Amino acid sequence: MALNFLPKIVKFFKLFKQQNDNVVNTVRVLYELFNDYTNVAEKCSKIIKNENAGNDISKEIARQLFLTFITPIDREDIHAINIAQENVLNSIRAISTRIGLYHFDKITPGTKDLVHKLKLMIESISLMLEQLSKRKEVEEHAEKVRALKIEADMLLLLLLGENYERPTENTSDLLEIIKWSHIYDRIEVAIANAEILANIIEGITLKNA
Repeated sequence: MALNFLPKIVKFFKLFKQQNDNVVNTVRVLYELFNDYTNVAEKCSKIIKNENAGNDISKEIARQLFLTFITPIDREDIHAINIAQENVLNSIRAISTRIGLYHFDKITPGTKDLVHKLKLMIESISLMLEQLSKRKEVEEHAEKVRALKIEADMLLLLLLGENYERPTENTSDLLEIIKWSHIYDRIEVAIANAEILANIIEGITLKNA
């Protein structure tokens, strides 16, 4: 039996794409959940299933990184992308988990818009990752992510203000304010994690230019 002494070359960008496709699909389910507030349990269950699949992909990337000698970009950059994508996915699940628990009567239009901006950020980041795999510029998509982040931050401040200014006639009203505060907190974390991922990809692109 012939032995192969050549170093194993793992297609990390293929694994990144699998991971990123899962993140994009998950944020689209989240947006569907907020935009069409029906079948909540089913949509939340799908997000949980996607997160579990994403965790498996993340572990595989980490395993292959440990076993592989030759990598297409620096090892620490592969690790950074892997962890950042996993963090985005986990933060999306955190949003859906609380939506599933809190049983709101409805979702406000402003909150739908906020989640839509998160979705657009992640879709633009997906294009950045694709450009990175082709050794191409990502600046156009990075600028779009930054612009969306600014818009999301402004909208988030507005929604928080509206939430805290709600009239509180009883304990139920106060509880509703607390619940929405938790939702906005988790959305803010997801937006921040998306920005971190975009910054990582942009930095790697500049380093390898």
